[in-house]
Amino acid sequence: MLIVKAILQARSGKEQEMEEALRAMVPNVQQEEGALVYTLHRAEGNPGRFFFYEKYVDRPAFDFHVATPYFQELFRKLESLLEGAVDVELYEELAGLDR
Repeated sequence: MLIVKAILQARSGKEQEMEEALRAMVPNVQQEEGALVYTLHRAEGNPGRFFFYEKYVDRPAFDFHVATPYFQELFRKLESLLEGAVDVELYEELAGLDR
């Protein structure tokens, strides 16, 4: 399993627009067979800071995700909404609890 952590900070005044763009990704990703989890979060006390927790069956499934037209379109939209770069890290799942 491949885990992805992505943190995005919206520019001041762009929080709502960024949230809408990020939320719109979820139905698209739901159709990807290799995507197991794709969850958007907002930081408590910072309405412009967003966190995606993503889980894919393997690296090729993630590579498929980032190559989709809707992912590419999202990043074009984010150019005017982001404060700084997206903080992305990839992890190998080792152990856990899932209820």
